[in-house]
This record gives sequence, structure tokens and C-alpha cells, in this order.
Amino acid sequence: MAKRAHKSSRADKRRAVAGGAHEALPALSSLSELPAYTELTASDRQRSAFEQEVERTVNAGEVRREELDLGCVVRLDRGFPAVITPRGVYRTEFAASLTKGDDNSRAAVGDWVCARRPEGHDMGILCKILPRESDIARWKGGSRGERQTLAANVDTVLVTQALGPNPISVDRVVRSAVIARDCGADIAVVLTKADRAGASMLQTDVALIQEVLGKDVRIVATSAGASRRRTVADLRDAADRCGSGWGEDDVRGLVPAGTVAIVLGESGAGKSTLLNALLGREALETGAVRTSDDMGRHTTVARRMVSLPGAGVIVDEPGLRSLPLVGHERGLAKVFPEVAEAARSCRFRDCTHTHEPGCGVRSAFAEGRFSKQRLDAYVSLASEMRASAKTLDPDVVL
Repeated sequence: MAKRAHKSSRADKRRAVAGGAHEALPALSSLSELPAYTELTASDRQRSAFEQEVERTVNAGEVRREELDLGCVVRLDRGFPAVITPRGVYRTEFAASLTKGDDNSRAAVGDWVCARRPEGHDMGILCKILPRESDIARWKGGSRGERQTLAANVDTVLVTQALGPNPISVDRVVRSAVIARDCGADIAVVLTKADRAGASMLQTDVALIQEVLGKDVRIVATSAGASRRRTVADLRDAADRCGSGWGEDDVRGLVPAGTVAIVLGESGAGKSTLLNALLGREALETGAVRTSDDMGRHTTVARRMVSLPGAGVIVDEPGLRSLPLVGHERGLAKVFPEVAEAARSCRFRDCTHTHEPGCGVRSAFAEGRFSKQRLDAYVSLASEMRASAKTLDPDVVL
């Protein structure tokens, strides 16, 4: 009896702690930037999975049909997902079947879920995460690490890159493109702080990105800090000359109504400033960058969806210090299809495309099928993924 009482007291304590954490979260009624339920659309596969879950639980006598909602996770705070449903938005706790570590047990912003909210309760229970149509994920950790889903069911990845007086490193943009394409999403590049670069450097940076990712990649330059009309006009003209879009309206065009995008970039890349400009008000906190390395501190803490007036929905993600590539060979092949095709004719299966005889990639390059910039980017990232695979614990499943 004593042992059972002890367990009960510990359970009560956990509930009390959870309740206190819940009370400390921002009130959902104050978050006006959250999307409406009608702005989001579950796929046919997700709707079918929801109906199957409803039938299972109702037939088992576990719940009543009217308690169950098809919802989408629109915000994550300290383990309490906010779910938007036809009955409104409410916070949820995870069902026991999820907390015990079942497959697909960690919810991400953008996940479509089966949620339960009993009548008279202000909180609900997240019962099941429905199949994902896309899964924007990165590798988190070393040889015993795991994949971290940044957002689910996203259509487009917006890679934000801050500009400056020196040419940008395209590596980060290419990494994001590989991850996006591997995870089932398109990519567009948003160049922020263009006023720090100037018209000439803006053209140089756009050309660098186009050289590696191709002329068809969508690029939009912005400059929330440019106040002089002449400066803005020069930057807009430069963007037009190099085939880039310009300004917040063109960014909105990357996320048409009915679609969902995620903003990825390092801290200090200007993501929150950009979203405030898109929203037309200071809804999101912004911060300064360090002068020593031009890096920012995290101002976005919660992962959340933001509804853009006259456009679609954007997932605001905290800045990412690193984007290691582990197991993204499919994405690499999609970003560099002509290089991957040439690699199929290499004499050796483990060819590094640097010195081996009978290398199909170097032969294709010599024939002018792709640029040196595309070749170098492909070889570098392929080499990184080979090295990463060798260090992984054999029990880790990619």
C-alpha cells in the first residue's frame, strides 16, 4: 500500500509541475499571428488516417466521437503543442501511447493529428500523429544522435541568408537545398540585409547562388534596413538585372495562399525582422547581431506557424547553428541531377570523383556538362556524407 501511495504522489507531483508549466505559457488568445483552420489543408491520406483512428477509438468504447478533432499543430511551447481544429485552438498534452516512445511519437509544427478535448475542458490530448507528406529534418547529435524534425507537411523551404560587404558562402544555401529536396519540399532563397552589401555585391551573391543551384532557383532580396529611396531603388534595379525578386511582396509570392513554408537560417539572418515586415507590424521579437562574428542570438524560442496577410503560412524556426548532412544522398541527387547521373558510370562504386581512374563525373565535367562550382559543391557534400556514414553506430537507422 505504501509503495502504491508513493507512486500516486509522484504522479500527482508530475501533474502539478505540468500544470504549472502550462499556466506559464503565453495565452493562445493573444497570439493573433496564428493561422485559421481554413488556411491549412490536410491531405486525403491524412484525413483517411484520422477517420480510421476515430473508428478504432470509438468502437473500442474509449471516447465519444464528438470529443475527437482533426487538427494541425501550429505552435510548440515546452512540450505543450497548440492544435488548431474546427472547434478552435487549444493546447494539448501527449497521450500515454506517444510518451512511451511509440514510432512517430514526437510532434512537430505542421503535423496533422487526432486530438481529443472532452466537453468542458480547456486542454486536450494529442492522441495520434497522422502520416506526414513531407518531413523537414536535420541530423542532431553524433554517432548516437537522431533526426530532428523541424517542421512537417511543408511545401517550400525559404532559406534566409544575410548579406554583407563580402561575398556570401553558398555552402549553407546548398545544404538547405539538399535537405529540403530530400524531405519532399521545394526551395527558395531569401537574401536579407541587402543594404549592407550594396547593389554590386548583391548581383555577385545572386550569381554565386545561381551558379551552384542553377538559373531556375527562386531568389528574392530584401532590405528592411534601407531607408533612403535612392538606396532602395539601386538595390531593386540590381535585383532585377540579375533575375532576382525584390521586397516583401515578392517573398509573399513564394508562399501563395493554401501553402506552408518554413524559414530556415542562422541566428542573425534576419528571419524575425523579415516576418515582421511581411506581417506589417512588430509581432515577433528581434535582436542584434554580435559584431565579432556577425552571428545573432536566438530571438525565436517557440516553433510556430505565422499567417501572412494575402499569402500562405510560414513556420518560424529558431536559428540553426549547423546543418550536418547525414543520409541525404537522395536530396543531393535531386539538387545535382546531372552530376549524380554521371556518377552512375564511374568504374568504382565508392569513387570520390577526385582522382580515381574511370571517373564518370570528371569525364562529364571535362565535356562541359556542368560547372566547376556545381562539381565542387557535389563532391564536398558527398564526401561529408560518406565520412558521416562511417562514424555512425551500426544500430542507428537512417
